[in-house]
Amino acid sequence: MVDTAVMPSPSTQRIGRPGDPCVMVIFGAAGDLTRRKLIPALYNLAKLQLLSREFAVVGLGRTPLSTDDFRKKVSDGMKQSASNQVDPDLWEWFVRRMHYVSGDFNDKNVYPQLKEVLQKVDKDHSTHGNYFFYLATAPDYFGAIVENLAEAGLMREENRHWRRVIVEKPFGRDLESAKALNKQLLKFAEEKQIYRIDHYLGKETVQNILAFRFANGIFEPIWNRRYIDHVQISVAETVGVGTRGGYYDQAGALRDMVPNHIMQLISLTSMEPPISFQADAVRDEQAKILHAIQPLTAEEVLRRTVRGQYGEGIVDGQRVPAYRSEDGVPPDSRTETFVAMKLLIDNWRWADVPFYLRTGKRLPSRNTHIVIQFRRAPFVLFRDTPVENLMPNQLVLHIQPEEGISLRFAAKVPGPVMRLGTVDMNFEYADYFGQQPSTGYERLLHDCMIGDATLFQRADMVEAGWCVVSPVLDVWKALPPRNFPNYAAGTWGPKEADDLLERDGRRWRNFEK
Repeated sequence: MVDTAVMPSPSTQRIGRPGDPCVMVIFGAAGDLTRRKLIPALYNLAKLQLLSREFAVVGLGRTPLSTDDFRKKVSDGMKQSASNQVDPDLWEWFVRRMHYVSGDFNDKNVYPQLKEVLQKVDKDHSTHGNYFFYLATAPDYFGAIVENLAEAGLMREENRHWRRVIVEKPFGRDLESAKALNKQLLKFAEEKQIYRIDHYLGKETVQNILAFRFANGIFEPIWNRRYIDHVQISVAETVGVGTRGGYYDQAGALRDMVPNHIMQLISLTSMEPPISFQADAVRDEQAKILHAIQPLTAEEVLRRTVRGQYGEGIVDGQRVPAYRSEDGVPPDSRTETFVAMKLLIDNWRWADVPFYLRTGKRLPSRNTHIVIQFRRAPFVLFRDTPVENLMPNQLVLHIQPEEGISLRFAAKVPGPVMRLGTVDMNFEYADYFGQQPSTGYERLLHDCMIGDATLFQRADMVEAGWCVVSPVLDVWKALPPRNFPNYAAGTWGPKEADDLLERDGRRWRNFEK
């Protein structure tokens, strides 16, 4: 029976064109990502009138559920997370568009069944034969799922119907496996159909990096080696590995964060202006940066990288266990939970400007930020005054938890004596533009629905990111750490991470709670 229900019209004003009519198929639909992120993100798009009225969701998972069970499961999840924000009429319209198929991802017999369900859903909800498949599964299933979809004819684009697949991270565990996965996917799908997702790029400040750089004439002229001393990128987490110990111990902080999240932040911060905001124009410039990162020799890995593993300590006033005492982690684990690196970019704009990056678990605060530190002004004018030194100006792009931008500069302290103090000018998105409900996935899902791949990684970008970390993985594998654990939970990582900058006369900018 064709669903003739009309989407209720929310009071929220539409801020862009809605996504194309389509069906979103979620592999791993009974999992945590679907409940906490994907379904709330779709609802938020509906609330913003950015979801097509001709839209439906088909969940596919190994958990045996009926469609009614699935609808109840996601409804309960929404009540727990955002009960005061859900419009009952809109949710009722939305939940009626959800369907569920039980089956194993490797079972080829499931895919003809899925095809039948999609044909029925397509007819009932007038979704125009457009499908996109979200792989919210373990990485081992990525290649098999796309192959099985292709064999069932579900990746074929014809009669102006499109097919797309969103692949979650991690995309491989090293350069060779990333190349193999790219080769497997591209055997059954075209590059334009593959959307390699990184949820960090759904955050407002990350998207705003390009607008901030290229729309403001006061910043772009000084965004180069003549004026910038160095760049710091920090992704700090207070949490430990929790229930992910078994997975995390096979990955580690380097694989988990650097080739994807941090490489994206580096490329957006340092890329040349693209000729347009078309997807490939932007990604071409990002790829150039990733290929220009100076490869590390084995000796440079020893001097310019730091790895750490947390011991027991105090976080948020609570004593927490060491990494080796977490569930699923071997008591003699050599897996790193902290990484710091110094990278150089071999191009004209950034020659000799170091990019320092760090990421770690069980640090004092949850904070992701990019610090642009400018060169110091000449001191000569202040030589015969009480001023002893000049603090460098810093521009900070705050990505999470509060999204915003701050600028630090010097100002004279009022009084008869020449004294300087530092001043921070702060801008927060919520203060200026209001607070929008967001999981970080809204923009990315909407972009996939309209065919905009700008914020998704291309095959060459994924492989370039792995090229940067491969020498580090090789050296760390050959030389196991001798001093783990080497930082207490609730501190800013091992002392060697501070030494990495202090050897260059610099220091990390830390943001405490």
